[in-house]
Amino acid sequence: MNFNSSTMGSGSRTTRRTFEFGRTHVVRPKGKHQATIVWLHGLGDKGSSWSQILETLPLPNIKWICPTAPTRPVALLGGFPCTAWFDVGEISEDTPDDLEGLDASAAHVANLLSTEPANIKLGVGGFSMGAAVAVYSATCRVLGQYGNGNPYQVTLSAIVGLSGWLPCSRTLMNQMERSHEAARRAATLPILLCHGLGDDVVAYKHGEKSAQTLSAAGFRNLTFRTYNGLGHYTIPEETDEVCNWLTARLMLDGSRS
Repeated sequence: MNFNSSTMGSGSRTTRRTFEFGRTHVVRPKGKHQATIVWLHGLGDKGSSWSQILETLPLPNIKWICPTAPTRPVALLGGFPCTAWFDVGEISEDTPDDLEGLDASAAHVANLLSTEPANIKLGVGGFSMGAAVAVYSATCRVLGQYGNGNPYQVTLSAIVGLSGWLPCSRTLMNQMERSHEAARRAATLPILLCHGLGDDVVAYKHGEKSAQTLSAAGFRNLTFRTYNGLGHYTIPEETDEVCNWLTARLMLDGSRS
């Protein structure tokens, strides 16, 4: 995947790819603002699609921020350009990870959250490729840095991934073993992963393996939900699960915690 090349030129001067993110859609809280969640769409989609869905959820205390990914060539589509949070050749643990694309998207999410009030709980969620960036953001949070070594400075209180997978899974365990602080953060960060057994785009086995890898790496506050017959889309049963989980984990008004 030549598109993964992160630098050009020679010597100490390097030119990094620049990413033009699309329009960001915001769903304001209908009640007291207690949490802000950046929600990331899937490959080829845009932020407005999910903002319309999230606006209907019975979560009046959450502000939703729905950015749109840059338009870029995607190896999985034979180089065809479409909205994508990072480049991907195939959804497999053996495929090279587009670290620069992942870092750029995770940093964009962190920047969107960085201006929220100090007393607001912060989270990242997403669907498919968006879920992959949400889970990648979780690993950046616990490790305290992006893949390029720059510090990750946003405190996350919840991660939700629907029909997604874990990027950079091959290196996560070694990175976690080097830091007691990372292990402490991983043990307390709530993560909800949901996947349909009938998913023919991101196969169920990838979602299941991602959950297993995260658990083995020390993410102890992880919930993995399976849905019989669910393909690569979402259903009311799944969104109900997300609403209940977020209400409890973020201790929103109306929770029984």
